[in-house]
Amino acid sequence: MTKASLCSSCDHFRRRDFLRVGSLSFLGISLSQYLELKQTVVQAKEINTQTKAQACILIWLDGGPSQMDTWDPKPNSVFKPISTKVSGIQLSELFPRVAGHMDKLSIIRSMYTKENNHPQGTHYVATGHAPNPAMQFPGFGAIITKETGPRNHVPPHVIVPPMPKGKSYDEYFKAHFLGPQYDPMILPDPSQKGFQVPDLSLPSSLPVEALQDRQSFLKIVDKYYRQQAESAEFSKLDDFREQAWNMILAPNVRSAFDLSRESEKTKDRYGRVPIGQSLLLARRLVEAGSRFVTAGGYKAQAWDTHKDNNRLHREELGPTLDQAFSALLEDLEQRGLLQSTIVLAMGEFGRTPHLNPDGGRDHWAECWSLIVGGGGVKGGRLVGASDERGAYVAERMVSMGDVFATIYKALGIDWTKEYMHPIGRPLKIANSLNDQTGAPIQELM
Repeated sequence: MTKASLCSSCDHFRRRDFLRVGSLSFLGISLSQYLELKQTVVQAKEINTQTKAQACILIWLDGGPSQMDTWDPKPNSVFKPISTKVSGIQLSELFPRVAGHMDKLSIIRSMYTKENNHPQGTHYVATGHAPNPAMQFPGFGAIITKETGPRNHVPPHVIVPPMPKGKSYDEYFKAHFLGPQYDPMILPDPSQKGFQVPDLSLPSSLPVEALQDRQSFLKIVDKYYRQQAESAEFSKLDDFREQAWNMILAPNVRSAFDLSRESEKTKDRYGRVPIGQSLLLARRLVEAGSRFVTAGGYKAQAWDTHKDNNRLHREELGPTLDQAFSALLEDLEQRGLLQSTIVLAMGEFGRTPHLNPDGGRDHWAECWSLIVGGGGVKGGRLVGASDERGAYVAERMVSMGDVFATIYKALGIDWTKEYMHPIGRPLKIANSLNDQTGAPIQELM
């Protein structure tokens, strides 16, 4: 190739092409967008070194679990209450294993939200805001990612597997105006045979040594191209490319996604089902450096028990959650990660206190429950109370803004912070009812 033809080619050459070591479009974001974390993290607030929490795992119970059949047993449930490790706290009989870890967990039994349909309810609990056609709101996982910054080159924000309702639900957990670099990396179902992350897995025909040689080639190309065009954008992209190589070549990044490194016994302990393997992968990711992992795996609206509520809870929902949740808690504790990892289990709302003609429970946002622990959040506590049927808040109403504020405080984030939306409206990162700022739940701090 002549010097003239090489120069002609350079007119159309873009260094971004070399940044795409793998295309993360399959995972929800492009690699170059994701890699901008390094640039923006220098503007993020430094995490208080005294803070215990460094990461959060959200166990997503899609469809809205029944409060009286899970964390707030009532006489209008067929499931009997059982004692737990903490005197005075009872759970549904469906959760004997979780009951043994009640000293690590606390229950909020007086959650109140305003949205009673799945899309709106999911949006509300993910963002703290009611849907607004004129605005998009960042999910609280994206806010945590922005405020804490990445660690060890590991993707800081992950959803595994994809939300059951697909891209429309994924949108509720994205960063939007904060920037796509804070969007979640969306992973396939890890319980499927041959699971791997395509863009962080080297083809068998391309060993690490070959990539290292290619890196040397890029240096040569860069040296020539830099003579043709120098700009702030290109110098900024140097950092992005370096992170791309780190992500692909660093053993700790590749190994974080490699479930084959777990023993068969451990996989069995979590359960060979999507929720079990998703929580196992979540543990691996936070251990490696991820900040926020949403782990689900239940089919679309599995907890939306409009019919056969009792059978579904007894045969499908209760046993899988009890096994996977308890395995996660045991694993985090054994590895010394529980004190630095918040675990939060919830759906988008609760269920009606009465059964409908199909033996199911319908949507109910007036009063519902969630369970949280780890990361310095106190265990063995009950916050608030419902009435005798689990229908309405009887004591200490709690909003999503209060939950967000509690988690932010545990992570060393200023929960009173506001972001300026592009339309010129300030947004509270812990938005509570009536556009008030949420407050940390003191019983849990």
